[in-house]
Formats: sequence, C-alpha cells, structure tokens
Amino acid sequence: MTGIRPGTAGDWLLIPAPQRGPAFQLFCFPHAGGDATAYTPLAHALAPLAEVRALRMPARGGRHLDPMPSSFDALVRTVAAEVRRYRGGRFGFYGQSLGALLAFEVARALPPGERPELVVVAASEPPHLWAGGIPEERDADSLLRHAGLGELIAAEPELRQLALAAVQRDLDLRRTYRYRSRPPVESDLYAVAGDADPMVGAAQLDGWAELTTGRFGRSIVPGGHLLATVAQPGPVELLASVIGRAPEPLVRELQCSTP
Repeated sequence: MTGIRPGTAGDWLLIPAPQRGPAFQLFCFPHAGGDATAYTPLAHALAPLAEVRALRMPARGGRHLDPMPSSFDALVRTVAAEVRRYRGGRFGFYGQSLGALLAFEVARALPPGERPELVVVAASEPPHLWAGGIPEERDADSLLRHAGLGELIAAEPELRQLALAAVQRDLDLRRTYRYRSRPPVESDLYAVAGDADPMVGAAQLDGWAELTTGRFGRSIVPGGHLLATVAQPGPVELLASVIGRAPEPLVRELQCSTP
C-alpha cells in the first residue's frame, strides 16, 4: 500500500490510508498517552476492506498545543460529535486499553440508530471494573513498561519525558470517569486481549457480555498489552473477520478462543 498519502478529517481524525468509497469505516481510539499514528500499520493491513480513522488526541503529536477536555465526559461528548460529523455508511470502533473505555462510552453517547455496527475493545476490563479507580501499579511509568515502550524510549530522555507527560495527562482525565449504568448498546461487542498481556486476562473480558444486546465474542490473540502499535498492525485477522460479517438481526452468541 505504498504511495498512499494520509489525510485528516477535521482536527480529531487521522486517516492513515484513505480508501476510495470504503465499505466500512473503523474509528480507532489510542491507549493512554498514545497517538493516532499508532494505527498506521493497521490501516494499511485492513485496506481496502476498511478505512481506519484514528483519533488524534490533544496535547501530543500534531495537536500538542491543543488543550485536553476538562473531563472524561467532555471528551466523550466531543468525540461523539466528531464521529457523527464524519461517519458514513457502515462503521465500527476499535480501542485498546484506555481507548477501549473511550470507544465504548462514545458508542453509548451516540443516539440509538446512530451507533457503530460493532465495538472491539482490546486490553481492557469492562467499565464497571474501572469504577474503583486506577490501581497504584498503573502509574505513568508502569504503564509505559507494561505496554512494552519503556526500553524503546529509555535511551531518549527527552522522548521519555514527553511520553510520560502524555500518559499522565490521560490518567488524570481517566480519574474523572464515573461509570453510569445504562441499557446495553445494540452494537456487536468483541473483547480481545493479548496472550502475553500482564494487565488483562481472559477472565476479565467476560464482563463485557452484559453490556450489549448484540452478538458478543471474546478472543485471546498473540501479543502483549498493546496489540496495534507503530511497529505492528494488531489483531488484523479478528478485525477483518468481524468487519466482513454482514449485518444481521440481533443474535446473541458467545465465541471464546480459550477455555
């Protein structure tokens, strides 16, 4: 897919590999401290089946001068408005770690009938388990290490400080999150984690099942805490499979790749 120039949609969305008349738009939500560019390999891997539209978070990268919203709720409202503005045809969400929580809450914030066809949440407990706060071991430095980024930036003190600052801003925003019980979404919901993830295991994914009236699936795939990065595309086979499934009347099923 060389020669494809990335594009943008407003301030909030990066389109790493624009497609002509894509059959499906996949909105991708980055992890704490993450940037939209992490989804570039995934965008090329899914083309032309789907066009990735990755969220450009404020206070980093090309938006380093833009202020972060004042609360998690404000971020959800802003992103939901951007999705409504730029979506077209079939679309879905993919988010990992903190991005999974954001993807799910944005899906809930959209009006019924305008919600994504599917939501894929990676490396994340269900939101009612986030409600107790952030465990101490998930400070900015620990998250960098668990995400496999600690050694990568250890030799670059300036880069490390920028990364830590971005993670810390996202954690501060996360601390304003409050889970509210609402009716389940009608979107199909798929929960996934890496088999080497030190933070989220298979058992923690099952709680997502109660949050949808659509199809539910739970999968364990090769990888660590972060599945999609600037160096690897992530769960391409899983995403291609669920994107390729034709929309159906709501049917409930549980698919587990592990006992």
